[in-house]
Amino acid sequence: MQVPLIEARNVAKVFRGGRAGEGVTALKDCSLRIWEHVPSIISVAGESGSGKTTLARLLLGFAAPTSGEVLYNGRDLKNLTRQEKTAFRKEIQAIFQDPYESYNPFYPVDRVFTTIIKKFHLAKQGVSTRDLMVEALETVGLRAGEILGKYPHQLSGGQRQRIMVARAFLLSPKLILADEPVSMVDASLRATILAAMLQLKQERGVSIVYVTHDLSTAYQISDEIIILYRGITVERGNIHSVINSPLHPYTQLLVSSIPTPDPKRRWSGVVEMPPEEEMGQSLGIGCRFLRSCPRAMDICRRQEVPLYSVEGDHEVACFLYQDENSRNQAG
Repeated sequence: MQVPLIEARNVAKVFRGGRAGEGVTALKDCSLRIWEHVPSIISVAGESGSGKTTLARLLLGFAAPTSGEVLYNGRDLKNLTRQEKTAFRKEIQAIFQDPYESYNPFYPVDRVFTTIIKKFHLAKQGVSTRDLMVEALETVGLRAGEILGKYPHQLSGGQRQRIMVARAFLLSPKLILADEPVSMVDASLRATILAAMLQLKQERGVSIVYVTHDLSTAYQISDEIIILYRGITVERGNIHSVINSPLHPYTQLLVSSIPTPDPKRRWSGVVEMPPEEEMGQSLGIGCRFLRSCPRAMDICRRQEVPLYSVEGDHEVACFLYQDENSRNQAG
């Protein structure tokens, strides 16, 4: 029986401290599956503080879940053998938001390539280290002669970010965790990086977890999407279903706030969210979107909201769809 390449099972992360010694729940009961034989791009979207970067860190093994488990080929990350950890580090790669922090300013950028080529014995007979670097750079639209031998400060932010995509490409990973990879580059470079990610999926069979606050870019490249709000999954499903027909009031708010690219049409979207101090408070029982929801009901204050299956693989954490979920199960 096949098992997912990576699976998060009801993972939660609580950071200790906070007010009166209470913990702050950054992520709660979040699940995710990535299959090796079905390459896909899954977006994890939400505003700052929604828990999307926390989920990425758990999937990468950079942090341990407070509850739940993260599995690699069916084995809990904390129980991997040394050999399995080496395979995990090669097959699961990361691209981070700030490309400059990924470099040592005292070395030429070549080092990000030569280190992993040596560590994972990538330069085989007949293929030189330089050949590998040139191929990887060309994949993301860079010329080796303009890049190799230079120091990080001599390159633009867009070049540095594309080098990190090329580095991931070099390892031929099975999964890339991309945490806001295009948030610090301009529109033209954003398109280049997104195209490179699509190419990795389509030509190399690489799956990608794309962490973003930008629903527009998520819509362009994703197969599925998970919408997080204050650490909980409020909606998930096929990207076209979720974005074109959002069900949760929070998702509807996000989608309605995307400006229409029409100079003749004024954007009239209004986004009203709770004050920052309110966002930082922990909620007990009830829906976390309660204070901002225009359709809140009494049950939203009294009970935790489960994920209801509405149509196909479209799920939503909202009591408005409780009856529809029951009809689907009965049918």
